[in-house]
Amino acid sequence: MAAERLPIKICFIAPKAYPLFNPRANDVVGGAEVDLYFLATELAKDDNFNISFITADYGQAKIETVENVKIIKSLDLKKNPLNGALRVWRAMRTADAQIYFQEAVSGGTFLVALFCKLHKRMFIYRTASQHECDGTYLKQHYLAGKAFSWSLRNAAETVVQNETDKTKFKQTIGVCSRVIPNAHRLPLVFETHRDTILWVGRSAQVKRPGLFIDLAQRIPSEHFTMICQRATDDRQYDTLKKQAATAQNLQFVERVPFNEIDKYFQKAKVLVNTSDSEGFPNVFIQACQCGTPILSLKVNPDNFLDRFNCGICADDRFDHLVRSLESILAGEKYLEAGRKARKYAEERHDLRKVVEQYKSILERLAGR
Repeated sequence: MAAERLPIKICFIAPKAYPLFNPRANDVVGGAEVDLYFLATELAKDDNFNISFITADYGQAKIETVENVKIIKSLDLKKNPLNGALRVWRAMRTADAQIYFQEAVSGGTFLVALFCKLHKRMFIYRTASQHECDGTYLKQHYLAGKAFSWSLRNAAETVVQNETDKTKFKQTIGVCSRVIPNAHRLPLVFETHRDTILWVGRSAQVKRPGLFIDLAQRIPSEHFTMICQRATDDRQYDTLKKQAATAQNLQFVERVPFNEIDKYFQKAKVLVNTSDSEGFPNVFIQACQCGTPILSLKVNPDNFLDRFNCGICADDRFDHLVRSLESILAGEKYLEAGRKARKYAEERHDLRKVVEQYKSILERLAGR
């Protein structure tokens, strides 16, 4: 009789992801955390995989299980980085996984790659921004860039979010990568009254949140909603809130738990994105899955807004952004664009479909 195969042990590392597992933990969550949360919880539904997830210390138990994922507590984000690195290292040893998975460049990228190198484990890295791929990060962080390049050259697999990033990654670091789109659990879509223009994100400088306030002031006849969490170490957040208060047609919301955010997208006529750079923003998927078209000032990965007719890109011209918003609102054209956006999400970003691509990679790496 053939021996029963044991589940493949996968460990995800994203210290700030704990609030996704426990909404009572009030903290900032970014796209990388969302990506890994969805992937980990979906893989955990399959008995062929044993999933653990290393998060920061939010006062929870040392080890707990949520959605069939073993959560391992590690560093305290308020303490010094060296102490944090040691605690993450111990947590990786506790996980004792065959494959370790991390997203978004940080000091943790090198730490995970080094752990895997020394312990003969496999490392998968997924990019979170185009700046990781086009050479911007390497130019801005010389020593950290060297560590990042070494980490990727020692990765068993590297995943990027779009074809442009794949090409740039090969040119700048010399690493071949695989394109796998971000994925979400697609909610049911109901016909609702749409009455606002939406912006969702952190107050990070790269997101350029102030431009959304400028947009609201340019179109006083429309209602605008801005959901903007304070980014880590942002000292200008209070100034941004004061700026938002000057726009009488704008509602400023500091934080909405991730499990409650869909209702805002479902009430929006349009999602506006003002970022200078992204990989593939999760807010784009959240909008599309709720039938909400996208108006982007600059970001348009692989030109998807035009190819799938689910939004408009203003080519980084603010006046074009204003005119485009007025155009898509006229005659309720946003409704048809929203239907196309939902179709696009179903075809490309359905978590149940996308996870199969990861399963193929993980099974291959584990020798299945």
